[in-house]
Amino acid sequence: MAEEVPIQEPEPAPESETITEGGDAFSWPLLRFDLPQRIYHFHDQFRTGSNPNNFLKGVKWSPDGSCFVTSAEDNTLRVFDLPDYASGIYADACSSTNDGDSYVSNLIVHEAESVYDYCWYPYMSASDPTSCVFASTTRDHPIHLWDSISGQLRCTYRAYDNMDEITAAFSIAFNLSGNKLFAGYNKSLRVFDIHRPGRDFEQYSTLQGNKDGQSGIISTIAFSPTHNGMLATGSYSQTTAIYAEDNMELLYVLHGQMGGVTHVTFSKDGNYLYTGGRKDPYILCWDIRNTADIVYKLYRSTEYTNQRILFDIETCGRHLGTGGQDGQVHIYDLQTGQWISSFQAASDTVNGFCFHPSLPMAASSSGHRRFGVPDNSDENMSLRGEENCVSVWGFAFASMEMDATNVAYEDTYTKTESEDVDDIQEDH
Repeated sequence: MAEEVPIQEPEPAPESETITEGGDAFSWPLLRFDLPQRIYHFHDQFRTGSNPNNFLKGVKWSPDGSCFVTSAEDNTLRVFDLPDYASGIYADACSSTNDGDSYVSNLIVHEAESVYDYCWYPYMSASDPTSCVFASTTRDHPIHLWDSISGQLRCTYRAYDNMDEITAAFSIAFNLSGNKLFAGYNKSLRVFDIHRPGRDFEQYSTLQGNKDGQSGIISTIAFSPTHNGMLATGSYSQTTAIYAEDNMELLYVLHGQMGGVTHVTFSKDGNYLYTGGRKDPYILCWDIRNTADIVYKLYRSTEYTNQRILFDIETCGRHLGTGGQDGQVHIYDLQTGQWISSFQAASDTVNGFCFHPSLPMAASSSGHRRFGVPDNSDENMSLRGEENCVSVWGFAFASMEMDATNVAYEDTYTKTESEDVDDIQEDH
């Protein structure tokens, strides 16, 4: 399902291998995505009487994996704590999506307007309450920094336009050091020092004088995870730009997305960049060491939706997961760019998919806008449990499956051998 561009072949990504202090090498176990287990499911609490057409817009795990936050059309952000993780993740699996929610959210944050973007503080840890914060940006409002435990507003970061009026950011992201908050605006980026809330910021134009820069609204921001000082920004002008964080020097501008860029993310080794666009059925893979050509394309069903479809790369960096209009989550091998598996996550558009940072789990969100019908219409607008919902999925390790097969084989072999011994004793 991946359309490969023959101009350039991707370099093989390093194996998920770790060297111990004794010099021994071991490989991280591979996950199986063909038979995922739905562990938790939520849908009732997103369907309120005041807004029956409410739908999910995304889901993101916290950096420590203790909880996840969701964004919905009713201008709310909900935080769900992950229950204690036992060794048998399938023991408490969700039996039916039509049953009630697995549990209620621990926190609900109400914003005044539509939520444009949100992100976790990169060093968030449940063991340190002062670090338990996330930022959000909404229409016609400043950036808010929320306490994810109490729900209190810690502080705000305000940007003003030439008329000295507050202007809202369309995208936000903390840098890897966690001391600055980058925000995307129309043809500009603003950088806030998180220790100095208010209206103090540094502003950088994405149009470099007469040079070719990046126009349009900056809709997404991502930092390279290898601390090489690079960040990528996507724009609704169908371009992706790469900057040096220290001086905001423009390094590259990438062209090739069919729609406005809505999501960008770096590979775990920082050598590749993945970009997705609105109404664009392909996620593009770029080698940032040689940006002349696209490495390969990954297909997803997004041709007929204006929604932002978020994708994610699992912790080991080997696989990418993405949703689409078909309600399925597709998994790709990033070493080859080939499709390896898919599973039905919902009955409507899967607009968010996020791997857990340390456990063999992932979260998905689904939903899309539905238009009401006249009161005298016979059409039923009630939603099923697999629509406008959030699910937490568990995956098995490939090594565990092999171990189980070996154990079964050994048990069978031992039993057969014992029966043979009994037969010999009976003959004598």
